[in-house]
Amino acid sequence: MKVIIFGATGMVGQGVLRECLLDRDVEAVLTVGRSATGQVHDKLREVVQRDLGDLGPIADALAGYDACFFCLGVSSLGMKEADYRRVTYDLTLAAAEILARLNPGMTFVYVSGASTDSTEKGRAMWARVKGATENALLRLPFRGAYMFRPGYIQPMHGIVSRTRFLRVLYALVAPLYPLWRRLFPRYVTTTERLGRAMLAVARRGAPKPVLENDEINAAGA
Repeated sequence: MKVIIFGATGMVGQGVLRECLLDRDVEAVLTVGRSATGQVHDKLREVVQRDLGDLGPIADALAGYDACFFCLGVSSLGMKEADYRRVTYDLTLAAAEILARLNPGMTFVYVSGASTDSTEKGRAMWARVKGATENALLRLPFRGAYMFRPGYIQPMHGIVSRTRFLRVLYALVAPLYPLWRRLFPRYVTTTERLGRAMLAVARRGAPKPVLENDEINAAGA
């Protein structure tokens, strides 16, 4: 299996990249982002593209892949809806549309979030935008498209967020994770489990296109 990862420098993307590089069934990994991961591996090829809204210049590099794991995203805190939509919806669809054209047999997995609003009409701005993004992706002609809605994600294996605020937050709440895992197993996951779930779904598909946190954990078990 040949895999493309968008957002491999983020916390989730780092975890997905780790699992892809460890997986024997994955023969090649291409990362696409505004900056390189800094990792070196025989399987790994990196493309740095400053304008992720225009992938035309690197289109040739995107052909011939079996799966795309789209982990690119930003927090909506302090953002206006138009700006958040430009990053969340526009960039995602710009990538997905060109990938669907180049790789119609591809499985596309999008990291969304718990409580995403599929109706696109709710009060929470981020949830409406995520819902619109999911709905648009599900209309594209991929072999399979799956929306992952994780809850709390515990970083593993030394992975950290690039955002200072989130690094501090995770450092503060990390001691509580074992307790949360016991009390609320349906609502917490890890970067490792998330990456393994993506690979499992890329190989075998899933019973439905939208996977909530507990279904992600089951797929990645």
